[in-house]
Amino acid sequence: MTDAQAAFAKPSPKQMADAIRVLAMDGVEKAKSGHPGMPMGMADVATVLYSKFLKFDASRPDWADRDRFILSAGHGSMLIYSLLHLTGYKDATREQLENFRQWGAKTAGHPEYGHMTGIETTTGPLGQGIANSVGFALAERHLAARFGSDLVDHRTWVIAGDGCLMEGVSQEAIALAGRLKLNKLCVMWDDNEITIDGKVSLSDNTDQLARFKASGWAVKAIDGHDHKQIQKALAWATKQSKPTLIACKTKIGKGAATMEGSHKTHGAALGATEIAATRQALHWSFDPFDLPEGIQKAWAKVGKQGAKARKGWEARLLNHAQRDDFTRAMAGDLPTGAFEALDAKLKELVSSQPALATRQSSGEALETVFNAIPELIGGSADLTGSNNTFVKNTQILDAPDYAGRYVNWGVREHGMASAMNGMALHGGVIPYAGTFMVFSDYSRPAIRLAALMGVRVVHVLTHDSIGLGEDGPTHQPVEHLAALRAIPNLMVFRPADTVEALECWQVALQHKKTPSGMCLSRQKTPAVRLTDAGENLSRKGAYELKAANGEAKVTLFGTGTEVALALKAAETLEAEGVPTRVVSVPCFELFEQQPKAYQDAVIGRGTVRVAVEAAIKQGWERFIGEDGGFVGLTGFGASAPAEVLYREFGITAEAVVEAAKARL
Repeated sequence: MTDAQAAFAKPSPKQMADAIRVLAMDGVEKAKSGHPGMPMGMADVATVLYSKFLKFDASRPDWADRDRFILSAGHGSMLIYSLLHLTGYKDATREQLENFRQWGAKTAGHPEYGHMTGIETTTGPLGQGIANSVGFALAERHLAARFGSDLVDHRTWVIAGDGCLMEGVSQEAIALAGRLKLNKLCVMWDDNEITIDGKVSLSDNTDQLARFKASGWAVKAIDGHDHKQIQKALAWATKQSKPTLIACKTKIGKGAATMEGSHKTHGAALGATEIAATRQALHWSFDPFDLPEGIQKAWAKVGKQGAKARKGWEARLLNHAQRDDFTRAMAGDLPTGAFEALDAKLKELVSSQPALATRQSSGEALETVFNAIPELIGGSADLTGSNNTFVKNTQILDAPDYAGRYVNWGVREHGMASAMNGMALHGGVIPYAGTFMVFSDYSRPAIRLAALMGVRVVHVLTHDSIGLGEDGPTHQPVEHLAALRAIPNLMVFRPADTVEALECWQVALQHKKTPSGMCLSRQKTPAVRLTDAGENLSRKGAYELKAANGEAKVTLFGTGTEVALALKAAETLEAEGVPTRVVSVPCFELFEQQPKAYQDAVIGRGTVRVAVEAAIKQGWERFIGEDGGFVGLTGFGASAPAEVLYREFGITAEAVVEAAKARL
């Protein structure tokens, strides 16, 4: 054994932390891109967390009762990549670290869920991780209440930076966590007083400890480089009856020879000269990405130390009365017979033909499936009565009994949407929650990340057009359908009646890896599905609702409440001798997935094509072509009753007829 190797034969905690520092600076240097400062600064905290507290087994990254670690400060991704490599996650290889931020590597610039095992959520947009963590912690508490602490008893640990705490979503998240007393949530704040531009004091002087304490958290401040203080603080966190914040006073770029504490280490490689000097200062005489044998063994032991707890848990699961239900729920599978009541309801609706607002129709859908799918957890951003998200007799999910299935999120769309992502990522629950569609702008960052990660969450977005009426243009979504449809891997549903609403809910719940937005009306609309199709037509995204009387000359498209206008216009055109077909388009995204032959048949190429939707035109070119007609909006709405607005803005059956005639 060389002298260099001998120095690490029985590595100290500091030397184990230095391994993270060296890997972080080497990865960023090789990529010539990245953020070495935070991983170097928080290496000590991460070392104590992983070696002394985090319950995990690197050989079984999917162990359901593992602790969850969330790197909210996702720009410091080399921290988690280094930890996963050191503790023995199979796909966190040296090659992956060497290819940090390169094409095809699992070590993306910011941690991405699904790319590498051990990454619980996609972070990078600051504040999202800490808001996700509330959902993780909430799901854990709920599942513990449902299945018992012998199956569900784990913690959520978060490393967050100043940027995470500056973002407004963090306040929504911590206020809710404090209110719900999520005591198995611990945030370790990298209190290094640095942002990209320089000192935090340039832009902020918030007393974060007072802020968290006021929000119902237990708080403590420590030296983030003192391993004994770190260990004592983490042990303290496990004994609290509230969520905990530990302010870890650190130096960004800790260990760097001359740049320690400098904001220049935040977002750029240290450079060859600085790295050489840092290696010398750390007594680290090994090539880039090389690790002393003693370091490798010590960290590998950390990666295996949870195996005993994991095996004990597996034995308990094997003999547990709820084993099958727990396993199914965590796998995201729906119960057998989940849609029996819904299928029966669909047949009934074809006969009863109710004229309802589609937000009411959505409520009907929830009523039919809620008891059959116990994983469903609902909520609303303080708009329960308007969103129709509450199923009667549902228990509220609240401290100290978390068995309920309805969350009072408060006026916190941003935090709600982010926490829903955390709940879905945790597994075992299917979250849905409502707000007005115009406020999807507040939820949008989290909706986008749900689509990027491919998780099943359902956003109930009511009051979907100028049809909401008197609340006026501040509350009337105009561009929101187009904006939501622009997000890849997001299903945007706008059902035309109660039958379509039930069908859309069924599709949304069946898609494990796709989030959904249910765009629903305030105003009533007549039933348009008057016969039993024998299948879920909304699953195709668009379908012929009414055939032409003879060879079609006109095809009319509509969504939501405007489908009824298209049918009325078709009736007029048919009476005037113009064979007209009507196509309902409940989901653009599902239609794009259909075979080309089906798409061509539905679109009706060779006919005059006109679409009607109480929104802007953007996106409709796919159906109507460049020369097709569009009856909708070109600007914002106004304050008036719905029927007046539709008339004044020219969204009428008569306008649809005229648009078609002008093109015949």
